[in-house]
Amino acid sequence: MSQLPTKADILQWISDNPALTSKRDIAKAFGIKGAARIDLKRMLKDLEGEGHLAKRKRSYDDPNRLPPVSVLKVAEADRDGDLFLAPHDWQGEAPEPRILYVPGKDDPALAPGDRVLARLTEVADEDHSHEGRLIRRLSTGPRRVLGVYRTGSEGGRIVPIDKGTDREWTVGAQETDGARDGELVEAEQTGPKGRMGLPRARIVARLGDPGAAKAVSLIAIHQHGLRDEFPDAAILEAERAEPPALGDRTDLRDLPLVTIDPSDARDHDDAVYAHSDDDPKNEGGHVLWVAIADVAAYVTPGSALDREARERGNSTYFPDRVVPMLPDALSGDLCSLHEGVERACIAVRMVIDAQGTKRGQEFFRGLMRSPASLHYEEVQAAIDGAPTARTEPLLETVLRPLYAAYDALRSARARREPLDLDLPERRIALSEAGEVTSVAFRDRLDAHRLIEEFMILANVAAAEELERQRTPLLYRVHEEPDADRIEALRETAKASGFSLPKGQVLRTAALNRLLHDAAGTELSELISMSTLRAMTQAYYAPANLGHFGLALRAYGHFTSPIRRYADLIVHRALITAHGWGPDPQADGLSAFDVEHLAATGKAISEAERRSMIAERDTNDRYLAAFLADKVGAEFAGRISGVQAFGVFVKLDETGADGLIPVRSLGAEYFRYDRDAQVLHGTDSGTEIGLGQRVTVRLAEAVPVTGGLVLELLSIEGEARRTTGRGRSGKAGRPKKRKLRKAPSKRRGKG
Repeated sequence: MSQLPTKADILQWISDNPALTSKRDIAKAFGIKGAARIDLKRMLKDLEGEGHLAKRKRSYDDPNRLPPVSVLKVAEADRDGDLFLAPHDWQGEAPEPRILYVPGKDDPALAPGDRVLARLTEVADEDHSHEGRLIRRLSTGPRRVLGVYRTGSEGGRIVPIDKGTDREWTVGAQETDGARDGELVEAEQTGPKGRMGLPRARIVARLGDPGAAKAVSLIAIHQHGLRDEFPDAAILEAERAEPPALGDRTDLRDLPLVTIDPSDARDHDDAVYAHSDDDPKNEGGHVLWVAIADVAAYVTPGSALDREARERGNSTYFPDRVVPMLPDALSGDLCSLHEGVERACIAVRMVIDAQGTKRGQEFFRGLMRSPASLHYEEVQAAIDGAPTARTEPLLETVLRPLYAAYDALRSARARREPLDLDLPERRIALSEAGEVTSVAFRDRLDAHRLIEEFMILANVAAAEELERQRTPLLYRVHEEPDADRIEALRETAKASGFSLPKGQVLRTAALNRLLHDAAGTELSELISMSTLRAMTQAYYAPANLGHFGLALRAYGHFTSPIRRYADLIVHRALITAHGWGPDPQADGLSAFDVEHLAATGKAISEAERRSMIAERDTNDRYLAAFLADKVGAEFAGRISGVQAFGVFVKLDETGADGLIPVRSLGAEYFRYDRDAQVLHGTDSGTEIGLGQRVTVRLAEAVPVTGGLVLELLSIEGEARRTTGRGRSGKAGRPKKRKLRKAPSKRRGKG
């Protein structure tokens, strides 16, 4: 081409060819070569200065149009649950385009703040101008840090509170948000390393005194990104909710469905009742009723409550507070099966034979009224011969039939042989001020096991019912552990004096034999914890891969919709499958629920893991606070983990975990044997490994991080003697120690 194109020609080309907008592409399109490229560059500069074009790296675009492949940021979902994207750097004068995210089958779950590369298609729609399909996720939202702010001459620094993290962040003088020295703050990264070699950040939230007792769970909430405030729209929906009338629901108000929960429970989402089966063909059998709060009646698809519940995934429980999945107006009131009030429910009637085998089930959408809200201890006391004024009237008609049905279910469980892990549950008691007053282990009663067995059976019934009705659902999946984990467990068992035979197909029965062999010995908890660590993480998915731990073919969560979103999905599936109500589409499975079932399963599985870590970290911090004034005291414990950098010890009295750094073991070098989980002292010959009994001194307790640092005093009753390298490296060598063979179990009295 002998002459340059006009500005209008260039703009028209860019409009018609949005994927070919670099200077090189434009020059090639118009045949511009040699010195004429300088004139083209000048024209593009003029168009940029006039606002007709925006330069993005090496390409020129119409600032009011998006390229077909763009970098975008993820915005919040709308009220229908649809996720929207926004331009990462919009420079146009026109309103910012709204982009509907169209997820692919295998796309990862996206969260607000994520940066993505997406392929765009222009569409003519009322609420969005483009549809975006993911090419790849570039990064998650801005990296955040929780720490203690320290003032400086030009701004300050943030000292992170995470255990094992010592990198500080710098804060500019204009980005402190008024934070004071020593204050707990949350900040987000604003740039790469500064001149001091540290990443830069700006403070986005001030959280007060990090040493305050009630700051412990607050730290976990912010650190793990838990949502602890409800949007106004969700609160408004919850407060406007009203209990449904009987209508076409099944009237279950005359059934004595009782709730049995912890004594401090605020929400009651399940109630139970049982009686003997009067069918002569099922002699010795039982009829079991499990009624669950009908949360789906209040949390409908696409509502503000639904969007928030899906985002949270589950409730998170701390010693001093709960971060609920639903606002208190629902979780603590309308959806809670309180004593003496009418409540909407979805109930299942199950028939079992005398051996505990389920023979059938039938589901109902009903209205119930519980005669009593009981707690585990009073129920167990009544069965054990010490009824109270509350439990005495229910003993023969309600409680004993429940235990009779439980006896049958226990027989079925023994035949099925699920994984028999019965680990002690730690209970941290707090004062009104939020300070730890005691740390103890909860008693595990038959009343706990009874409710557990009833809930498992109801969950199985829900999964089987939806399979029969060919209705989509979220399964609770627990896959078989991989070979490497089982081999590590086998090595631990061998070092402890037990055995886990090799076989082509792993069965829970083989693991149960190992647990049974260790039961009653000093190594029982070690073997139980090692077995738990060998298991895979359970998750939610629309594909049924079975539940290894429970030894069940099909399993879904149905019994806790107040605190788990997965259960709400199963409730909606049951509503759709049975066509309950005048309009099952209103509170049954929506098209969005079905289309995004896999994405929902992945999102709520990740939310569950976040909650578990947050709960664990909070307990660690409370335990560190409880032990902070006991620095220098001696404690007994057992080695629960071995790493190259040190040894973890679980203290007997509190169950707290502390670290003995390898550097504190002496001047000699310790070789780490990963397979045997042992540290070998090259000079002394000492072997420090899993399961050994130790005496330790508490050297440091840091409540803000939850870290405990210990000093080793003795191993298996023998005082620890450190040694340096002598000429031969052999002088003063103590006796080589290995894990003791498991002691034989205690027999009964006499």
